[in-house]
Amino acid sequence: MYPPARHPIPHQPGQPFKFTITESCDRIKDEFQFLQAQYHSLKLECEKLATDKTEMQRHYVMYYEMSYGLNIEMHKQAEIVKRLNAISSPISPPSSSLSPPPPPSPPLPPHPPCSLPPSPPPPLSSSSPSSPYASSLSPPLPPHSPCFLPLSSSSPSLPPASSPSLLLFPLTPPCFLLLSPPLPPHSPMLSPPLSSSPPSSPYASSPSLLLFPLSPPRLSPSSRAYSFHVSADGQMQPVPFPPDALIGPGIPRHARQINTLNHGDVVCAVTISNPTRHVYTGGKGCVKVWDVSQPGNKTPVSQLDCLNRDNYIRSCRLLPDGRTLIVGGEASTLSIWDLLTSSAPACYALAISPDSKVCFSCCSDGNIAVWDLHNQILVRQFQGHTDGASCIDISNDGTKLWTGGLDNTVRSWDLREGRQLQQHDFTSQIFSLGYCPTGEWLAVGMENSNVEVLHVTKPDKYQLHLHESCVLSLRFAHCGKWFVSTGKDNLLNAWRTPYGASIFQSKESSSVLSCDISADDKYIVTGSGDKKATVYEVIY
Repeated sequence: MYPPARHPIPHQPGQPFKFTITESCDRIKDEFQFLQAQYHSLKLECEKLATDKTEMQRHYVMYYEMSYGLNIEMHKQAEIVKRLNAISSPISPPSSSLSPPPPPSPPLPPHPPCSLPPSPPPPLSSSSPSSPYASSLSPPLPPHSPCFLPLSSSSPSLPPASSPSLLLFPLTPPCFLLLSPPLPPHSPMLSPPLSSSPPSSPYASSPSLLLFPLSPPRLSPSSRAYSFHVSADGQMQPVPFPPDALIGPGIPRHARQINTLNHGDVVCAVTISNPTRHVYTGGKGCVKVWDVSQPGNKTPVSQLDCLNRDNYIRSCRLLPDGRTLIVGGEASTLSIWDLLTSSAPACYALAISPDSKVCFSCCSDGNIAVWDLHNQILVRQFQGHTDGASCIDISNDGTKLWTGGLDNTVRSWDLREGRQLQQHDFTSQIFSLGYCPTGEWLAVGMENSNVEVLHVTKPDKYQLHLHESCVLSLRFAHCGKWFVSTGKDNLLNAWRTPYGASIFQSKESSSVLSCDISADDKYIVTGSGDKKATVYEVIY
């Protein structure tokens, strides 16, 4: 039936050499491995070149600033000499009139709109009354009341071109523009947030205060600085982001939307189970439970009726055992399947101790209630906020508590001694905060649209200006390398800790009221005003 087996015939000269299928596959495999090794080698070389390019751009910006500082000092001195000559000429002897007048300083054209905005040296960034730039800074915005009121969209304007102060300190010497062309738009350090609206901070409205053009990827050269370091003496300087701000292990590249959970009411609170299987969304009177482990259209697998139908859920937290959900909202009760009662008319936020024995609730009367979860009794109250306590977070070791309030303060509490440790005063109401899991940094979201990142033991802090309205929620990734904030401007922003480089940004169709990050930092869930929750997958 089959031909008898034969030994292979040796290759004869002049005949084409024939490979067996196995030999051909082996040759193809070897060539593929060789090409793959070459590819990896070229990729590493490309990454090294990109790093070198980034470093060169940083040096470029540094020299740019130094050159601009020298030019501005030269023009200051020329203006001083000109004015001194004008003052001394009427009182000088007649013979002085025979001397030739000093050459006039060349006129300074306005800064071209397409050029890179230069940055002034640090001494000129002061906003003291004697500073020539003081007139370009508007007074701080007064704090508004609830977050549901619309914020003013007006921005401070620059003084007129005829202002005498601007004659002393010209913004852009013409010779400087010839020496320093703007950065190319394809720079890897320039990459944009979705929003193109100007920041609400008065500092970002003055061209004299726009410094480093080092922004997240895809940012155009004309975009404004949005992250500022505030020193102990109040000096604000734009943050020069390091080369690894947006790359490296643990830093996400972007997030993609994978699920929409139609809750049916405004979603004011969300949380994710560990492991990531269920999402809990709090709306009007109830919490709905969703299974997000499988793709496809989502319907709630359960509904927990926690409060009266007309009262919104404002905060919900899942204990590490995954079986106990604590819910607080616009009622004088906390729900842990049983009810814990306090005298405050509402609970705005919740935190749970690492050992799951104690729950902390932010009350609308400004007090922080401490609950024994095992015995379901109120064991203590921290008093300090003079208005509602709106947000809360606890350190990983369970020894320190951070709270923010509508009285424009952030306070820290020693849980072992039961006393207040620190108080930070702000000019705006505090709507959200988060304590970095690795320690040292506290991020605060405010009603005036700013996010501030404070060092808990030093006076240094960073101010971030990308939100255009009040910052309603904030959450750190469990690795501590990045955090997210959401706001009334429909934005979800991801920031690098602590200096605030913008990692990615997503715009939703309504105000984003709440957010949470899964324990493995792979998923983000948000709750919004258009009666739905959104699940994002974080791409690394």
